[in-house]
Amino acid sequence: MLKFFLILIIFFFNSNILAEENDYFLMLKYNKVNVRYGPSKDAQIKFIYKKKYLPLKVIDKKENFRKIIDHKNNGGWIHISQLKSPKSLIVMEDKILFKSDTLFSQPLIKLEKGKLVLIKKCKENWCKVKTNKIIGWLNTKNVWGLD
Repeated sequence: MLKFFLILIIFFFNSNILAEENDYFLMLKYNKVNVRYGPSKDAQIKFIYKKKYLPLKVIDKKENFRKIIDHKNNGGWIHISQLKSPKSLIVMEDKILFKSDTLFSQPLIKLEKGKLVLIKKCKENWCKVKTNKIIGWLNTKNVWGLD
């Protein structure tokens, strides 16, 4: 009996470790998205996101619902129809947007912590992003929304 419980405990901890490796990002498809307490349209609404393109980390799934967390560690369940492939990120500290993908290029603007930007393309530690009407390169150290 003791062996059974040990095997069960080992399996439980290993499955949690594997689950973290399978986490991935999606983003909000609409300006208004309900986050629910459970994976059902009948589950009570926990809160409502009002930010199109917000990147979210998917940490679990059940049928057509995804359990998510955001950059502030808020979480809940969202129907998959409200999400789409990620093409955005949030800067988690003040950052500089550069003209090209090097720290030695011309600085364009300062992005404040929490700023949402849309991704055009990425390579190594840099992403070409758009914010407002400015396009530039951002170092991807300390950002939320990239795998």
